[in-house]
Amino acid sequence: MPKILPATGGDVVEIILADHRWFEEALRELRDVQSDREAVLADLATVLIAHAEAEETKVYPALRTKDAIDAEEVEHSEHEHDEGNEALLDLMEIEDTDSEEFSKQLHELSEALTHHLDEEERDVLNPARTDVSEQVRRNLGDAFAEERARLIDSGCGDIANVRKIVARAK
Repeated sequence: MPKILPATGGDVVEIILADHRWFEEALRELRDVQSDREAVLADLATVLIAHAEAEETKVYPALRTKDAIDAEEVEHSEHEHDEGNEALLDLMEIEDTDSEEFSKQLHELSEALTHHLDEEERDVLNPARTDVSEQVRRNLGDAFAEERARLIDSGCGDIANVRKIVARAK
């Protein structure tokens, strides 16, 4: 099972990409019937919620201010976070991790998350690489990592919190 990545600063693009690779590994673990699916799902929920919330509060507004991305891109990314959170909640609410229902809902989450990672890497992270200075990316990386760590420590992946986040988005 992938360990939750430590909260260290650096280039925000590299930190976000590291989380993206971690999400892909967690999804692989969830597809493995021999893994501890409950534990993997709990970690995935925590990191996914912390990651998305930290992007929305620390990264997207700064990239928007620097004209690296526009309001439409921010709105689109936030909408995809909402879709992913809803798919995550649907998966978390399935009690039998060996059921066909779990497998079907895992596929839904995987599709939503994979789509978002692809678009974000092309349409948000590439402009961040080319349109934002290294120093700004480092400052953003520090702010992102700090907020992500704070959220992880707060237990943000708890199902009650995920339900609140999904309800807030509707």
